Amino acid sequence: MNDNTETVTLMIQHEVRPSARADYEDWLRDIAGEARQFPGHMGVNIIRPHGTTTGYTIVLRFDSHEHLTRWIESDTRRQLVARAAPMLITHENLEIQTGMEFWFTPPTAKPLHAKPIKQFLITLSAIFPLTVVVPWALRPLLDLLPGPAWFLVHKLLIAVVVVFLMVYVIMPRYTRRVASWLFK
Repeated sequence: MNDNTETVTLMIQHEVRPSARADYEDWLRDIAGEARQFPGHMGVNIIRPHGTTTGYTIVLRFDSHEHLTRWIESDTRRQLVARAAPMLITHENLEIQTGMEFWFTPPTAKPLHAKPIKQFLITLSAIFPLTVVVPWALRPLLDLLPGPAWFLVHKLLIAVVVVFLMVYVIMPRYTRRVASWLFK
């Protein structure tokens, strides 16, 4: 940051309360509009949370460190940040990057991990009904195959159908429905 005329990027990260998301979106429009009015403002990008994450990343660019400092220290920004405080889970995280070489890569969200007992219960509750229904539903087809020599083929066909249903039909929908409990 030795050169005060070098392009500067301010990266702001906010963890937003899920109940305040709509108000926060309104606040984002307000603060982005105010920032555009400041000298040297070169643009703003907003990266919104995906899935169950709550993190927003705001990327502001200014043409110089001096102009960015004016924005950061302005009464307008202070008032807007104070307005946002009740909507946030934690205090904002600021990071300043200088130079045109700055490439922004959003932080990777920490992967969610369900407790093993919850994984066991969800899997059991999905597989058990399938182990009852699939053999019953396939019985007319399996009865067409002759005798005991086809026993393993019967079992393989049932396993293929159960696994297919689990992977492609049931679990993607089921885990979305129980995600709030599963990843709690």
